This record gives sequence, structure tokens and C-alpha cells, in this order.
Amino acid sequence: MSEADPRAEVDAFLRHVADERQLSPRTVRAYAGDLEEAQAFFAAHYGGPWCWSGVDRLALRRYVAHLTERGLARRSIARKLSALRSFYRFLHVEGRAPANLARAVRAPKLDRRLPGFLHRDQVEVMLDWARGRADAGGWREARNWAILELFYGTGLRLSELAGLNVDDVDLVADRVRVFGKGRKERILPLGRWANRALRAYLTARTGVVGHPPALFVGPAGRRLTTRQIHNVVRRATAAIGADGLAAHSLRHSFATHLLDAGADLRAVQELLGHASLRTTQVYTHTSRERLQRVYRQAHPRA
Repeated sequence: MSEADPRAEVDAFLRHVADERQLSPRTVRAYAGDLEEAQAFFAAHYGGPWCWSGVDRLALRRYVAHLTERGLARRSIARKLSALRSFYRFLHVEGRAPANLARAVRAPKLDRRLPGFLHRDQVEVMLDWARGRADAGGWREARNWAILELFYGTGLRLSELAGLNVDDVDLVADRVRVFGKGRKERILPLGRWANRALRAYLTARTGVVGHPPALFVGPAGRRLTTRQIHNVVRRATAAIGADGLAAHSLRHSFATHLLDAGADLRAVQELLGHASLRTTQVYTHTSRERLQRVYRQAHPRA
């Protein structure tokens, strides 16, 4: 069972997802780690020469059992198996593995995890806090206010926000161009408060960092990383007593508040850049649960 070098096939897949599918470096690194772990398991399982196309169903089931015995959460196991399925689909398209291998990798069923979000009054308090700091402080405070307004005002993914360039924002036409997963482009409306915050930030930063192409930058003019933007959001949510929320809580708040106000589900799907409507539907559960809670607390005959 030594037809092909397992490491070389993984490397070919990683080049494919990085160069052709244009997945983020973080996703490529995650694929690399998951496949390296699977490769080590199968090498130990077979104890001699082996290849990916020769891995049988028994070995796949034992790999799933191995992940479970390690005490990994179902979500972590599902992610690792998703990487393996994507890899086997690639091998099949390349003519290196039979199609049934990808289908043989089954992930554990997951409960739909409801995303954390801020209530409207919390968002208002947070943005007022950020605007006050921007009015009283320097260009960094103006930048942080713009980050928060744009994040909540457009529902961007964290990686999308970090990847924005100045040229992607049209403050005259009130719109922003975004390149999402797989470099898919979408044009989003820009609200008046996000517009105002961006104008203040771009004016304030010019005398400090000049005119770098990246929209959100540090003192040296280099693009902020997703971690740095995440920290901006964490500090802002902590300032209003909403500790423990991730940066994506603003994206989740954006979607939840739109649906609460009666927005069409498919319109919200397009704004969020979801390929599947099912992904967007998780926010309808959030809204329904909150409505039920309000009803039980407020209605005299609930």
C-alpha cells in the first residue's frame, strides 16, 4: 500500500486551498494541523508503508474513536473530520482516491450553538462610550470607534473587516466593498454613523500614518491583525459590563437586530455573505427565544 507519498499529497492539497480556493492563512494552517494529526494516526495504525487512497473504513472508524477517546469536544472532532473530507474530495477530483472515501468520513451530530449578541441598548451604550473617547482622544480612539461602528453597522466577519482597504469604502455613495470567503465580492450599505466615524478616523490618522492602503492600521501604518481588532471589541464590551463576548458578537448583534425588526431572512443572508440559508436561520432561533422570554416575563397570563 505504498503508491503515493502521504506527505506530498497533503502538501498538494494545502497549495490548492491556499492558491486556488484562496482560503485564509489561518484556515490553511488549521487544515495542515488536522491532516498532520490524521497522517500520524494512520501511519501508526498500518505500521508500515501506506497511502491515503488505501485507508479503509475500519481505519477511519478507529480514527474517529481515537479522537473521541482523547476527550475532544464534538465540535472539534467535526472540524477535524471536515478537513479530512475536504482532503479526500480533492484527492478524488485529482484521480488519486475513490469517491466513497470522502463519504465514509462521518462527523458527530452537533447541536446548533446560538451565537452571543448584545441587546440594542447595550450596543448604544458601547458606541456612545467609544464615540466619547474618540471625541476626547487621539486618532487611535477615532479608529476604534470606526471599527465598532463598521462592525455593527455592516455585520462583517472579523477577517473581512481586517482585510478592508481604504479604496473599498465609498463614503460618498455610502457603501463598502467586501471580499468574503473564497474571495467572493459583495457590496454592503454603509450607515450614517459608520460613515461619520470613518470620516473622523481617516481625517485624524492622515497626519500620523500618512495614506497606507489598509483601512485599519497601527502607528507604523501596518494593517491591524484580526487579534488586534478582536481586542478592540473585547475592551469595548468589557467597558459596558458585557465580558466574555467574542468580536463576532457584533456581527451576531447586527443579524439579530435586523431580524427582530422584521428584515427578510434572505436579505440578511446576502448581507452576511452566507452561502446557505440554513446558516442564517440560527439567528431566527435567537430572536424567537428572546421573544418567548419577554412574553413569559411581561404578559399577565403567560
